[in-house]
Amino acid sequence: MSNETSEQLNKVVSDQVVGAKKAITAPLPHPPSFSPQASPREMKKRLDWGEPALTIIDIRDRETFGKEHIKGAMCMPADEQFVETISASLEHERDIYLYGNSDEETAQAANMLRQAGFTRIAELQGNLDAWKTINGTVEGYNA
Repeated sequence: MSNETSEQLNKVVSDQVVGAKKAITAPLPHPPSFSPQASPREMKKRLDWGEPALTIIDIRDRETFGKEHIKGAMCMPADEQFVETISASLEHERDIYLYGNSDEETAQAANMLRQAGFTRIAELQGNLDAWKTINGTVEGYNA
């Protein structure tokens, strides 16, 4: 067999292997995509998928956080030290979901982090109330 024929045969086999892999994995579930403005259902899908590489940050004050918050959320109030605290704690490429008292407050905090170089910030639309509407898990002494 000539070298050229061998190369052609290798290409055909390689193309068949790639095609077979695509056909086999196409029906499998894929992780939900990331969106800068996330609905509670989108975030819940990622959590239900078992997504280990995301962080949920509650930007409300500590007292409000203690009363009730999304299960697993971290309390990092949007104060003067907000960006510095998050920069010291999390990688700039990490998927971070923020929520606060209002969508406007959440958007403002998200923009502060984006300006500081964070690339994957998602604003949880509707905040805690919307999360509870879809029966998302909450914790705290009022939960």
